[in-house]
Amino acid sequence: MARAPGSGRGPREGGEGAGGRGRRSDREGGRGQRRDAGAEREESELVDRLVDINRVSKTVKGGKRFGFAAIVVVGDQRGRVGYGTGKAREVPEAIRKATEAAKRGMMRVALREGRTLHHDVVGHFGAGRVVLRSAPAGTGIIAGGAMRAVFETVGLKDVVAKSVGTSNPHNMIKATFDALGSVQSPRTVAARRGKKVADILGRRDEQAVEAA
Repeated sequence: MARAPGSGRGPREGGEGAGGRGRRSDREGGRGQRRDAGAEREESELVDRLVDINRVSKTVKGGKRFGFAAIVVVGDQRGRVGYGTGKAREVPEAIRKATEAAKRGMMRVALREGRTLHHDVVGHFGAGRVVLRSAPAGTGIIAGGAMRAVFETVGLKDVVAKSVGTSNPHNMIKATFDALGSVQSPRTVAARRGKKVADILGRRDEQAVEAA
């Protein structure tokens, strides 16, 4: 029997398929919006510090072109921190470039009780050498210059630091990040050695780590 025009299954299936695709795209769009909202919320929680800004020049055929070079530290004050540099003809643009570079290169630092380091560390970069030491509660941040900006953004509240050698903020920050990158928590050390935290630390320290 010949089917009447419009009574076939093709148009109906096509309509359902189109409707299904529309619903899927709506759902995918919702997920994309949620991801964008999460990224915006994460960026809004970041704290940035301008460490140093210098006037620089570039010699070209017609003379010299002057600009600015900035270094910025960015962190969430909960263990994540990064630094970046940027150059531009204007100061705001140089700061913006440095901030974007810092956000792209963030690293996570293991903190003890969310306030200090797990152990003493030493960092090197070029002529810069820094010594970072953990401190009891209430000590505060005993550091100056570029290191204080790093500690404030990463979330350290009790730390004693000393810079030996150069006072160049670029080398000082890179040496500080070298030291923070070598900080390891007892849980990480125990997992690498195939032991328990109690074997690495005493029972009281293990309970403090678990509480943290």
